Amino acid sequence: MSRRVIRTDKAPAPVGPYNQAIVASGEMIFVAGQISLDPSTGKIVGEGDVTGQTQQVMANLEAILTSAGASFENVVKTTVFLADMNDFAAVNAVYAKYFDEATAPARACVQVSRLPKDVLVEIECIAVISS
Repeated sequence: MSRRVIRTDKAPAPVGPYNQAIVASGEMIFVAGQISLDPSTGKIVGEGDVTGQTQQVMANLEAILTSAGASFENVVKTTVFLADMNDFAAVNAVYAKYFDEATAPARACVQVSRLPKDVLVEIECIAVISS
């Protein structure tokens, strides 16, 4: 199995011992959970605003996917982590702008007790590209 690390300065740098994404076997891209960090400042975007945070999360995911040679069209699975399930509709409204309903990836959405830096939303994804 081949393994390639993906790192881009257009998304926040990892804050621990992990990478932004890994491309495995030249086809599968595993993107680490992204929160609403601005890659240029390292500060949280949209503090207390789940819509603003979700927009930044999606921008971070897009930057990493692009760096790996993919786009949202290549995403086959996402996992959405929410601090409060009451934010589901607001997050879904932003998320829907990036995925066509007919071809949207499989998804899980869960409420968790706490997220890094006390953000309101974190999203990770898996994408597949042709090698």
